[in-house]
Amino acid sequence: MSRQAHLVWEIGAALGEGPVWVERDQALWFVDIKKRQVHRVDPESGDQRSWEAPAQVGFVLPAKGGGFIAGLQGGLHRFDPKKGTFSLLVAVEPDMPDNRLNDGVVDPVGRLWFGTMDDTERSKTGAFYCYYRGKLMRTNVASISITNGPAISPDGKMLYWVDTLGGTISACEIWGDGQLGPSQLVVRIDPSEGHPDGPTVDSEGCIWISLFAGWETRRYSPAGELLERVRFPVANITKIAFGGADLRTAFATTATHLLKPEQLDQQPLAGSVFAFSAGVTGIACPLVED
Repeated sequence: MSRQAHLVWEIGAALGEGPVWVERDQALWFVDIKKRQVHRVDPESGDQRSWEAPAQVGFVLPAKGGGFIAGLQGGLHRFDPKKGTFSLLVAVEPDMPDNRLNDGVVDPVGRLWFGTMDDTERSKTGAFYCYYRGKLMRTNVASISITNGPAISPDGKMLYWVDTLGGTISACEIWGDGQLGPSQLVVRIDPSEGHPDGPTVDSEGCIWISLFAGWETRRYSPAGELLERVRFPVANITKIAFGGADLRTAFATTATHLLKPEQLDQQPLAGSVFAFSAGVTGIACPLVED
């Protein structure tokens, strides 16, 4: 089935990322990492709002205690959109100032899983972490240049993570104590087809992966079988999030990052937010147990 992506917000994000549908206000939230901004759009009313962050921000995810948990370059912060403030909760890798936080997800228990990466996108200094009720734990998934994801299976038992430069999507079990089991390769994508960016899992357990420099989002089965492709009028697709009243609309963030002037001329909608009918239900984002 062919799906048509349509424009939601022509925002021109340098590095649009981290889209998340927040049920409590029925709106899509996302960030622009390089411009240090947080954005909110209500697709029904068309209302658009933006906030400035004090550092590069990889994600904002709704918290049980109110507001959001934001992954800024140096650590996790509580973001209060009413006041526009960011308050440090816990520093992450304070001894690695060239690293930053990138992507994150919340599992059904309320644990926040996120990755770090080298801001120059070269050194293998990235790792994945878990934050739960004020405690930060480093996982055994490390030595990655550009981490993306993770994403969580519907039952909360499997974690999918992406090594963007390595072109791989891997899976590992989430054990009862919050540790991760050995990683198993699920998909390898040839760099000529694009670079795997943010992953999202739908209610059927399938993995949607967006391709940076690949012009599309793909849907894979948990076994790694390619099921579907959705094409876009821009090259750098970063991540999708399921939203809308029935969680069947897929919203996609994109980026102008690394595009040359002539490429920008050919892609006037680069950095915009798009949406398409997914044909399958997504998973509502749980609240972070902070």
